Amino acid sequence: MIRDLHHTFLSIHKLVNIPHLVINNFYIKNTLNLEYIYTKTRNSNSILFSRRSYSTMSEQIKDDTLIEKKKTQPKQKSSKLQVSLKTPKGTKDWADSDMVIREAIFSTLSNLFKRHGGVTIDTPVFELREILAGKYGEDSKLIYNLEDQGGELTSLRYDLTVPFARYVAMNNIQNIKRYHIAKVYRRDQPAMTKGRMREFYQCDFDIAGTYESMVPDAEILSILVEGLTGLGIKDFKIKLNHRKILDGIFQISGVKDEDVRKISSAVDKLDKSPWEVVRKEITEEKGQTEETADNIGEYVKLNGSLSEVYDALSNDDKIINNELASIGLKEIATLMQYTKAFNIDEFISFDLSLARGLDYYTGLIYEAVTSASAPPKDADNLKKKSKAKNEEDASAYVGVGSIAAGGRYDNLVNMFAEASGKKSTQIPCIGVSFGVERIFSLIKQRKEASAAIKPTATQVFVMAFGGGKDWTGYLPERMQIAKELWNAGIETEYVYKSKANPRKQFDSAEKSGCPLAVILGKEEYLEGKLRVKRLGPEFADDDGEVIDVKDLIPVVKTKLAEIHKDGINDVTRLIRGL
Repeated sequence: MIRDLHHTFLSIHKLVNIPHLVINNFYIKNTLNLEYIYTKTRNSNSILFSRRSYSTMSEQIKDDTLIEKKKTQPKQKSSKLQVSLKTPKGTKDWADSDMVIREAIFSTLSNLFKRHGGVTIDTPVFELREILAGKYGEDSKLIYNLEDQGGELTSLRYDLTVPFARYVAMNNIQNIKRYHIAKVYRRDQPAMTKGRMREFYQCDFDIAGTYESMVPDAEILSILVEGLTGLGIKDFKIKLNHRKILDGIFQISGVKDEDVRKISSAVDKLDKSPWEVVRKEITEEKGQTEETADNIGEYVKLNGSLSEVYDALSNDDKIINNELASIGLKEIATLMQYTKAFNIDEFISFDLSLARGLDYYTGLIYEAVTSASAPPKDADNLKKKSKAKNEEDASAYVGVGSIAAGGRYDNLVNMFAEASGKKSTQIPCIGVSFGVERIFSLIKQRKEASAAIKPTATQVFVMAFGGGKDWTGYLPERMQIAKELWNAGIETEYVYKSKANPRKQFDSAEKSGCPLAVILGKEEYLEGKLRVKRLGPEFADDDGEVIDVKDLIPVVKTKLAEIHKDGINDVTRLIRGL
């Protein structure tokens, strides 16, 4: 039988020389060490034979799946990768006009920081966990801790201040004005539309070094005012307090030194909760007497202009006779001279309820708030409704919060220096941090101006119109014109196609949002002429102006200057609130 099969194969092999999808095989080995494969094809009942050398096939027979009769194996279902196409809670993608606005905020603040002599640095997005530990009071629970990746316990940075203090201590820096724009991370309850996120940018400016009392403090407050007014935010107040005055008030009220930070964290909630709620926390959760709570309440309800509150405290014997409070009050008196010199008094409110819960503050503390900072009046009811619907976002029942904040931290650098075994060194520091996402949410409320922002900066679109069998589309010529405009610093685009029809070119120009077109007409360009035309529905019937090619740059610059009122573009107009 084997010999017959061998002859059959020899005859069929001459006719068939194509691969076949095998369903069932069984192997026959003859005395010549040849191996035959009986094959039944998927699409018919015909029988084919193929022949392979035994030495070759023996490699395959070693496979456990090949036996005397190979059985059909059931197909295994392929496991498909399944993912949720969403960003993590409290984060978002940024694109299009939102990115343009955010970049403009960065640029505005960066230029401000440079005007005040700032130099920029960058630090790792994660720090050793021990660097961040114990610096943020009750907010330490909001730190993102990372898994151990080789012996070092690390955490994502919570702010830019502690990494800066570590940088100063590590590099033995005696004085520096630094600014830093970077992302920080907090496991807080997000309120996306209010700019309260888990990943967000901070724009920080800090002054480190020993100087005359309150001189850097006054300049930082001036930077805060210049930054917000430069971003078109005028209706804000800087709530200001002094940590020594606040700690003195706690001592006067009967709070023990070891409880001061806990009570400070409770008082810090007065911007979100009424005094009755905070008082309850002080007595029931923090273990203070009702008398202590009432004494604290008498002081923390006091607010007004710098001079008004200063006068009230100066006439309080308890404050004058308390060492800490007295030191703080003298520094406020010095500060008042400098804020008057900077002409920023109108923006400042001396508010004794401000506590700033972070543990590292030692002197002046402040935060900027607007009418949008506070939560809605019926926040409690809105919160209950939101919880009932299992909503993860808190936008319905919270406010924007502070849009910038900071304070003096004189001991943080020395703390790092001593902990690392370095020589004890006192490097006083003070700084301010702008919350970009919260500021962005306020700027986006300028709806008319925001709607005018386009995602690209393109100012000119180069087009070419023509027809006929000899029409090439002027692609190299368009490239040449675009290059001239680029070299002149003018943002320019063109369609990446040799023969683009007019409609496609106009659609592309409209999509980019550019206001001006430079058109190469088939006949006009041969005569050394170009056509410059305004774009937009209101200019549909305007054929534009024919100019000489050599006049391209001055004409385009003149027309762009006319388009941008007072020489200011739409982005600048939005950012400045014009």
